[in-house]
Amino acid sequence: MALVFAVRRPFLFFVLIFISALLFISLSSNSFSVNAQTPNPSPKPSPSPGADGPEIDPDDVISVNTNEVLLPVSVRDASGKLVEGLTREDFRIFEDGAQQSLSDISLRQVPVDVVLMVDASSSAVENLDDFSRAAEGFAAHLASDDRVSLIQFDDRVVLLQDWTRSLAQLRRALRRIVPGMFTRFHDAVVLASKDQKARRDARHAIIVLTDGIDNGGGTSFQVALRGALQSQTAVYVISNTEIERAEKQRDLAILLAGSQASIKFNQLRIQNLRMGLDALAASEKNLQELTGATGGRFYKPRSFQDLEAVYSEVAHELRHQYGLYYSPLNKKRDGQFRKVRVETTNPNFSVSARVGYYAPAR
Repeated sequence: MALVFAVRRPFLFFVLIFISALLFISLSSNSFSVNAQTPNPSPKPSPSPGADGPEIDPDDVISVNTNEVLLPVSVRDASGKLVEGLTREDFRIFEDGAQQSLSDISLRQVPVDVVLMVDASSSAVENLDDFSRAAEGFAAHLASDDRVSLIQFDDRVVLLQDWTRSLAQLRRALRRIVPGMFTRFHDAVVLASKDQKARRDARHAIIVLTDGIDNGGGTSFQVALRGALQSQTAVYVISNTEIERAEKQRDLAILLAGSQASIKFNQLRIQNLRMGLDALAASEKNLQELTGATGGRFYKPRSFQDLEAVYSEVAHELRHQYGLYYSPLNKKRDGQFRKVRVETTNPNFSVSARVGYYAPAR
């Protein structure tokens, strides 16, 4: 009996070791299997511009801090030339009719963040080389602390280049512009104002090449204007309405010069051209209101070959703007719109400035 126990005890010992080893291997294998099958959480895709629509959140109304209002101002003489060298004493600012006191550092230099936008559904897309040269020339004229981004819009609103100081990055983004069909111009203005926000204490501007005719979105012109005012964005429009008008008038004159039979045959085409001319006139009225209210400027070049000169002029204006600061006498945080008027002591000077701002809300 003693002999049998002596033989079996080593055997049981080895069996226990073998079973323990199997359990260890099994547990390690299961652990590896679980780890291998559990993927790392993937980042959520960022929504593309325009995916959620152009609606404005209530929080976006707050575009002025509690202490100071920044008001970019351009001053021109009677000949249209920009006026430099003015001091605080040369300006008068009124908010809701009450004169405000400018701060001691009212003429400090302020960087600018510029959204370059192009209408990829209009005749502009057929002249992308002219636009690209003009956009590159514009960016080359900016200061080292200024930034640009690039958006194209048609039936979509696409951010092709986020904020950058790199001319090479902008040049690559310009090559990614592709033609579209319909025009979501109002959506593009709202989204460029809302999503492409400027840095704190920087000026914010949109420079857009378009005919301004919106036929692809559900956003109204008034919503687009409000969005630009809420974000304190100056809108500069380089409009190809004059170019399109000349083409339509030429086509209309050719059709009307035909015989009575020809005119009757082309009546639908003639009607479409006349409606197109009316649409251009209505668009220009809106574009003038948009640029005037936001402190920008409205340009109507007669040729796409003039784009470089126009963009260069806009860059020159942005470099010579006055950044006026003041602390509003009205301290209410009611989210209401405050009308602002800027004057100079020289009656021969004309002033371009935003018509007002939205006060902070509680």
